[in-house]
Amino acid sequence: MKVIEHIKKTKSPTYSYELLPPLKGANVEQVFDIVKLIKPYNPAWINVTSHASSLEYIENAQGQIIKKIRKKRPGTMSVCGVIQNKFGIDAVAHVLCKGFSKEETENALIELNYLGVENILALCGDNLNYDKTLDKTYSINRYANELTAQVSSMKDGKFLDDTLYSPLDFCIGVAGYPEKHFAAPNIDTDIKYLKQKIDAGAEYIVTQMFFDNKKYFKFVKKCRDNGITVPIIPGLKVLKTVKQIESLPRLFNIDLPEELVKSVQDKPEHIVSVGKEWTKMQIRELIAHGINNIHFFLMNDINTVLEIVEEV
Repeated sequence: MKVIEHIKKTKSPTYSYELLPPLKGANVEQVFDIVKLIKPYNPAWINVTSHASSLEYIENAQGQIIKKIRKKRPGTMSVCGVIQNKFGIDAVAHVLCKGFSKEETENALIELNYLGVENILALCGDNLNYDKTLDKTYSINRYANELTAQVSSMKDGKFLDDTLYSPLDFCIGVAGYPEKHFAAPNIDTDIKYLKQKIDAGAEYIVTQMFFDNKKYFKFVKKCRDNGITVPIIPGLKVLKTVKQIESLPRLFNIDLPEELVKSVQDKPEHIVSVGKEWTKMQIRELIAHGINNIHFFLMNDINTVLEIVEEV
């Protein structure tokens, strides 16, 4: 089933989850063990993130680079296929602009269709930390609206190089940023770019994590005021370590409410319970405002999230 169909049929609160595929060489069974834990809770769908390969540089004591290691998470398509077919849970594959050509994207989407995956999240992706040389005959999507347009064109049977395939009808989601994307000069510009993604064919939005519901409600209103009418799914992350009050704002360009930060600093030994209670408070307020679809960023840590789902 497509994500938009899940959203339309939802009568009571449902939850979706986001997983990281393992790095190349790691045991994929760890991911499937998480899916086994989630399945009894009837997840609406499960997202599987995607990452272009990156380089890690190893230095000696003199600061000289002595080794380069390419790090890859190659399993997005295969993990989605297993989730979809072995576990019977709708999977959402993250598809990126950065690090991939239009030709590679088209091939990936054909493979996903073959695996029975009907949903993607179209993302720009992080900047590469190395130069990837593509064949000069290849083309690229620079931004998520261009990627969305490419996927949308496949619904009309339009492929690159006049490839003969039946139309591929993917449900396309895109990302939204209640506290604006770090690269946007302001929230108004960011929402203008978001509208371009919707106009290109995106059917729903899932937000970046936030810890202040007021920012989500304000973001939704601003989207509606700018003609964005598609569902906007709130994305939540459970605070679990003291270090995260510094790392999450830095990595994801978000603010943490002073009340939450003070609670962590006053009782750092109770960080797990503080994080749980804060997320439960967010969920209850969102549900009270009529939000029935909530998305969890797991970072492959599931137990605390499932406890919250049971207790809300």
